[in-house]
Amino acid sequence: MKIIDAHLHLFPSDPRQDEEFAAVGHVNSVEHLREVYGQLGMVHGVVMGNRSLETGYHSYPADLFHYCVGLDSLVLRRGSFIPEDLPDQVEEHLKRENCCGVKLYPGYNTIWLDDPVYKPVYQLAARYDKPVAVHMGQTAFSRAHLKYSHPLALDDAAAENPRTRFIMCHYGNPFLEAAAAVVEKNPNVCTDLSGLLEGRIQLDAYFQKQAGYVAMLRGWLEYMEAWDRVLYGTDWPIVNLGEYIAFIARLTPEEHHEKIFFENANRVYGLGL
Repeated sequence: MKIIDAHLHLFPSDPRQDEEFAAVGHVNSVEHLREVYGQLGMVHGVVMGNRSLETGYHSYPADLFHYCVGLDSLVLRRGSFIPEDLPDQVEEHLKRENCCGVKLYPGYNTIWLDDPVYKPVYQLAARYDKPVAVHMGQTAFSRAHLKYSHPLALDDAAAENPRTRFIMCHYGNPFLEAAAAVVEKNPNVCTDLSGLLEGRIQLDAYFQKQAGYVAMLRGWLEYMEAWDRVLYGTDWPIVNLGEYIAFIARLTPEEHHEKIFFENANRVYGLGL
């Protein structure tokens, strides 16, 4: 089975980052990723952009990655600074063949998803037929604000921009009921299953200890009946790649694995694989 990781991050090497990679059994390098991808049947990845809007910053091996231009808290200063030419900068990325979408970071940026500042970004995404991936659910640090990253915030944007395609990252975890409702209601919303774990796991022990949580995940995924809008992703480097593949394979019905692990991401992000 071919696998696309529809949600990962790449960071420059430094001691702290390298320790985080090592903690999940990996090395902070593209060369290492290429090797591991080959071992696991992973054929491509979608990098969620961080740190800069400079096109030159986002240079990735074309055979291995596409990327989404990211409007993260470093770019928008947690929502306090919006460049006047933000739409123009975003469009310069969307014009690029290896840019397959936009990534928003609500919660880290204190900006509602239906704020007028995002309207031209949504219009550009619709014009270029490239999706807008949106961080949803829990955040990595306490200074973020969950009300902005709650799945119901995405419902407003999706309803008001029906020609724009959205991807709810992390299945809105842990707000699973709201996440399922938003995906079910809005045909222009998909979800990825990235970041549902963090760190190393022993699968049998995890599924036993977290049986209640796993049951909720399975239940709300089944409730949606939207397997053509569910994408595999990891949020790498927070997980071990082999372990996360096994986790999602065990979590989801086998008859939908081809869609979840490859077909949906290939179609939604227009990867042409």
